[in-house]
Amino acid sequence: MKRWVVWLPLLGAALLFAVVGYALWKPQDRTVRSAMIGKPMPAITLPAAIPGKLGYEPARLASGSPRLVNVFASWCVPCAAESPQLMALKQAGITIDGLAIRDKPADVADFLARYGDPYASIGDDRNARVQLSLGSSGVPESFVVDGKGRIVLQHVGDIRADDVPAIIAAVRDAQ
Repeated sequence: MKRWVVWLPLLGAALLFAVVGYALWKPQDRTVRSAMIGKPMPAITLPAAIPGKLGYEPARLASGSPRLVNVFASWCVPCAAESPQLMALKQAGITIDGLAIRDKPADVADFLARYGDPYASIGDDRNARVQLSLGSSGVPESFVVDGKGRIVLQHVGDIRADDVPAIIAAVRDAQ
């Protein structure tokens, strides 16, 4: 029997470790990007998620001023974590519209009372119709919409403090 055959299992294990090590060192980007960038927001009208707020109306998004559309849910922990950043964006003069995904009005109202209310309007997307039309993969997710109602930027995940300046710039550039 040839002596090199004895080394095959060791070479196979070394190759397996090299492949796994490379995958761990340089993981793939698994972020799902929306195909809606550059296209108008979905033309689906939604009722208000809570009394006293406006619902989601696509015509309002094409009113001439850019805005941020935030997809959130009261049951979403990262949504609560991004609340201070949304309040900072509101204080910077950014108009924010919300889409409450698969939520109940009482839960949305409790969420806003607990974490603050940065929203000019909140659409009740109980069946995730608008969310799915946007190509959104989860919550939270935000979209910068220009004054003509077209999506110009998608931010996947919660907005963090270091994301705020870039989002402010993106909204201002979307004139």
